[in-house]
Amino acid sequence: QVQLQESGPGLVKPSQTLSLTCTVSGESITTNAYYWNWIRQPPGKDLEWIGHIAGSGSTYYKPRLQSRASISRDTSKNQFTLQLSSVTPEDTAVYYCASSGRITDTIMTWPLRADFRSWGQGTQVTVSS
Repeated sequence: QVQLQESGPGLVKPSQTLSLTCTVSGESITTNAYYWNWIRQPPGKDLEWIGHIAGSGSTYYKPRLQSRASISRDTSKNQFTLQLSSVTPEDTAVYYCASSGRITDTIMTWPLRADFRSWGQGTQVTVSS
């Protein structure tokens, strides 16, 4: 059974870089069977897909976040990390990591919980001075 756990600071100041790590157990993040995703949910809004890293190490991002988002991995720790630069209060959200199969354009635009196989419990990140 694949399990994921997010970790990182809960408070980030505007203009700084948000950094979150997802620790995966039960499966190697280098497997070709899954993509490893970051998703967020701002208060009162729908889920928003941010990007993913494949087992090969290749990455793909939501176009409007591509200039600020970066996903990397540490295969020795079976972890992958999200960095989101130049944050504003609009980046305040619960951030999730999740595993999935292939991501379609529809899922990238309108992600639903059922589109992803396993989820972390989520971590609240607030952007405030």
